[in-house]
Amino acid sequence: MGSDALIKTAVFSYVGLLVILPIMAVSFQALGQGFGKIIEDVLQPQALFSLKLTFTCAIAMALLNLVTGTAMAWVLVRYDFPGKAVINSMIDLPFALPTNVTGLMLVVLYGPVSWVGKALKVHGIEVIYAQPGIILALLFVTFPFVVRSVQPVLMELDKDIEEAAATLGASRFTTFRRVVLPHLMPSVLTGVALAFSRALGEFGSVVVVAGNIPMKTQVAPVFIYGEIESYNPRGALAVSLVLLVSSLTVLIALNMLQRWGRERGT
Repeated sequence: MGSDALIKTAVFSYVGLLVILPIMAVSFQALGQGFGKIIEDVLQPQALFSLKLTFTCAIAMALLNLVTGTAMAWVLVRYDFPGKAVINSMIDLPFALPTNVTGLMLVVLYGPVSWVGKALKVHGIEVIYAQPGIILALLFVTFPFVVRSVQPVLMELDKDIEEAAATLGASRFTTFRRVVLPHLMPSVLTGVALAFSRALGEFGSVVVVAGNIPMKTQVAPVFIYGEIESYNPRGALAVSLVLLVSSLTVLIALNMLQRWGRERGT
């Protein structure tokens, strides 16, 4: 066996042990109880609510991230300002920061005893131990995905096409919408898909800001943890399988999107 074959075998074995085998183990264990039992467990009120809440908050986060992440990438690439290098380096902070620390920071800032939390509560707005806190936590931990997906494409985008559009009388917004955005769309959607997939499994920050209140703020990953602690692995496996299939579907769609983007660029 040649050196190339050994390298390929080692890489495939590593991926198999680290990713494929755990996925297969969870899938076979969940499906072993029968598809009907999985449906029954997923349709339990508490499990179903946790899944609905998870997907609702992940979708809301993805839509917000689409706008804010694209805008942040645009500013970092197209403008020079004091402190730009610092802000650019801080974009990746959520990747390095422990997620439970993220949740603690949000509780300190927006919690019921903080001055911000008290000011918001006067106007009937609750952030911590409510759904807005979950979305805020998801935004924080997934913020880099869209920014880092869009930045390289913006850097490589020829400014001449923007200048040509401006010469023809197009406004900045029209130039961005009709000239720049079509080139950015594959990378924007890639970042959004990665952020959405990441949000489905977020645990550390959400468990701190949500308070784990059943039928109110309990998301699917926290529900799974609770079922395991309650010695009900069947319920945990059913919800885990839904999240697993959803994440795999998003990643397959992302792969197809990236292939479409490469074919479109050639």
